[in-house]
Amino acid sequence: MPGELNIACLFPEILAMIFSYLNVQDKGRAAQVCRKWRDAAYHRSVWKGVEAKLHLRRANPSLFPSLVNRGIRRVQILSLKRSLSSVVQGMHNLQSLNLSGCYNLTDVGLAHAFVREMPSLTVLNLSLCKQITDSSLGRIAQYLRNLEHLDLGGCCNITNTGLLLIAWGLTKLRYLNLRSCRHVSDSGIAHLAGLTKNDAGGTLFLQHLVLQDCQKLTDLALLNAARGLVKLESLNLSFCGGITDSGMVHLSRMPSLKELNLRSCDNISDIGIAHLAEGGAYLRTLDVSFCDKVGDASLTHIAQGMYSLMSISLSSCPITDDGMARLVRTLRDLKTLNIGQCSRITDEGLGLIATNLRKLSCIDLYGCTKITTVGLEKIMQLPCLSVLNLGLWHKR
Repeated sequence: MPGELNIACLFPEILAMIFSYLNVQDKGRAAQVCRKWRDAAYHRSVWKGVEAKLHLRRANPSLFPSLVNRGIRRVQILSLKRSLSSVVQGMHNLQSLNLSGCYNLTDVGLAHAFVREMPSLTVLNLSLCKQITDSSLGRIAQYLRNLEHLDLGGCCNITNTGLLLIAWGLTKLRYLNLRSCRHVSDSGIAHLAGLTKNDAGGTLFLQHLVLQDCQKLTDLALLNAARGLVKLESLNLSFCGGITDSGMVHLSRMPSLKELNLRSCDNISDIGIAHLAEGGAYLRTLDVSFCDKVGDASLTHIAQGMYSLMSISLSSCPITDDGMARLVRTLRDLKTLNIGQCSRITDEGLGLIATNLRKLSCIDLYGCTKITTVGLEKIMQLPCLSVLNLGLWHKR
């Protein structure tokens, strides 16, 4: 009908607003409909916050100018079959670069890419790039001084020397992942904490540190962290077998620490949790899953000292209904409780949880073999419950 309005009549600004809600693939399809849609779809507001996912295979001269024109500043490389330098040189304002799983990335390839300062790059993910060594960290520390987020998880050739280079050049780091960097030891953490006698200032603004499966770490690493990394809020020590109860004394003296992961730290016991609880009023999240020396006594210590806990994971710990009673009668603000594979918890324990933890939104009961429908019916009446994991539970 004459005068009838349709989508073709919309102003480009309105079209851009509509296209901003589409997923990445559909944004590209919309740009192919007509010239008007292409112009609207290429507006920077449409691509704000989008991460381009690329396979670097053959040369494509128009690719990177197109990404820059759309305001895209975040890139993930899914496969790397040609030089990384084309990305870095083609996108001068790159903010985030994700190379996770690019197994063929080498020190040489990275050296060819980073040949000048890149002040805009704040996020770099090199996880599982197993050929990367300390040599690359030296170049990163030289040219990427504004990095705030560095993921080196699974980079098994990184050593304490690499951490010294990080401490020298990357003083603005907020997040560092060293998962399974098994050459890293206590002196490496001292470098990060700015405690060694050299020009390295340390990563003193670090807030999140992942040390999962760093097998050479001992309690001395925790002392070093407590002395220098005073802004640390989250610490992952899962699978660090060298950490003991004595190390918990140092962690109890870190008032900024909010999240602590001790999962599968076999040498942590009730004594260590007692040490931690002495200064643990600040902790909001605690994971001691699969620590088989953490039992009911620990729950008593937690209830008496960790008043701010919102989430606790106790999977496979030898706790009973008695210990649960001590915990839930004090920590009534808990929102997440993971007690999967706690085979001594019965319907009595579930009743205590249902009575006292009225704010609970998530509970894991996977493998709790002594619970029945009687206890579950009480749990399911919790007003805020949104996640319930029963796993291997069979109706009884």
